[in-house]
Amino acid sequence: MELPGTAESCWVATAPQTQYPTLEGSDRADVGVIGGGIVGLTTAYLLAAAGRSVTLLEARRVGRQVTGRSTAKVTSQHALIYSHLIDTLGLERARLYGEANHAGVELIASLVDTLDIDCDFERTNAYAYTHQSQQMTSIETEATAARELGFDATIVQPAPLPFPTAGALRFTHQGQFNPAKYLVALAEAFVAAGGRICEDTRVAEVGRQGRLWRIKSGRHHLDVDDVVVATNIPMAGPIAFDERLRPRCHTAMAFRAADSAAIDGMFIGIDAPTHSIRIGRDDDGPLLIVLGPSFTTGNDGDIAKRFVELEHWVRANIPAGDVAWRWVNEDYDSADRVPYAGELTRRANRMYVGAGFNGWGISNGTAAAMLIADQVQGLDNPWRALYNPTRAAPKKFNKGGDSQSIVDALDDIKAGSGGIIEKGKQKIAVWKDDDGTPHALSAACTHKGCTVTWNNADRTWDCPCHGSMFTCDGKVIHGPATEPLKPAKVPAAR
Repeated sequence: MELPGTAESCWVATAPQTQYPTLEGSDRADVGVIGGGIVGLTTAYLLAAAGRSVTLLEARRVGRQVTGRSTAKVTSQHALIYSHLIDTLGLERARLYGEANHAGVELIASLVDTLDIDCDFERTNAYAYTHQSQQMTSIETEATAARELGFDATIVQPAPLPFPTAGALRFTHQGQFNPAKYLVALAEAFVAAGGRICEDTRVAEVGRQGRLWRIKSGRHHLDVDDVVVATNIPMAGPIAFDERLRPRCHTAMAFRAADSAAIDGMFIGIDAPTHSIRIGRDDDGPLLIVLGPSFTTGNDGDIAKRFVELEHWVRANIPAGDVAWRWVNEDYDSADRVPYAGELTRRANRMYVGAGFNGWGISNGTAAAMLIADQVQGLDNPWRALYNPTRAAPKKFNKGGDSQSIVDALDDIKAGSGGIIEKGKQKIAVWKDDDGTPHALSAACTHKGCTVTWNNADRTWDCPCHGSMFTCDGKVIHGPATEPLKPAKVPAAR
């Protein structure tokens, strides 16, 4: 299916390129940070600014993975989160969550100002809206909860949107930005503070080397006192976060803004199917950015259809021009809607993780970085118990899934597409390039062996169990997998 727009995040496409060297040989640092997204780079910068020797390792390029493909709402307004947290975790922990995310928002605003970061940061309001009058009770309950926690939360009826709504919850003085530009600039500030970045350095293993942690990438390694695992989901450590976290994806589209004044603020719908809306920009001007409803990674066999449905929804509801950009982003959900962040303590002393941001990784991820940086320095932090990564969790919250791409034979796979062919006990992932030439890989995800699904929009292989993603030719995009899909022989046509 031909889809409109360029298959890339508008943020990544307009951010400056980076060219940091790879890790070579053996090296030593106080702290090793794995992952160049918002958690990793913020942690690294805070520690370098405090005088620590820090090396950051990024498997690809900084700022261009999960953070660079988000909607980049810098807000502590997370749909109807606070009434839920008060009901399930109690008033005090809900207050801590609100304080942590507010602090994350304000740190970003402060760094943009003090470091003079050009990332299109601007203050704006955040709204959770509904079409349905019967949902206004939920909006009102959330407003009461948010005000009890100290937020400037008000109800507006209707929401300031160009289509009918019953009303919305509004948080004032929130923010939005280009996350890729922000992280590229933060990386520069980190290096200026004495930090070191190694790109194109995929970590395969983290283990003890005496009293130190040894981080291995190919034949090279880095020895550190403290290690921060800031990957999309922890790829190292003694806790099975792949069972505690559930992977989910969103489709996102950026349209030329036919009337950028039609959207003033950031919006998240609370009715299913949910949509997220905001205005951004690229090098050619304003963009209308819209996300579709979430789905479990690797458990949908037709992602292209989701883009078609999202465009239809936009055309029916909001003034929009041509599609400029489109992409898929992934995040992980926790059972209690609170991220896992901080030291693994007795299970892995001086190893720290940050994951499970439930779609709100900009503020939560920044707060997690602040917590981790404090813990590395031996400082108290009030959010430690809230984000505790070793806290009890439901067993097998993530139950996994099955491939959605099984086909009978090679002839069933069209040019430009992919499918899974079963040959006895073996499952072979076959994709055909645009001229119809087939290429084959093992369909077993190198993390725990689940059979991957073909993503027909991004041309990737996505794991339906734990969310690993691979390029069409098998290279790891992000984990928990750390090794590429293994080569296989193309099965004979019938």
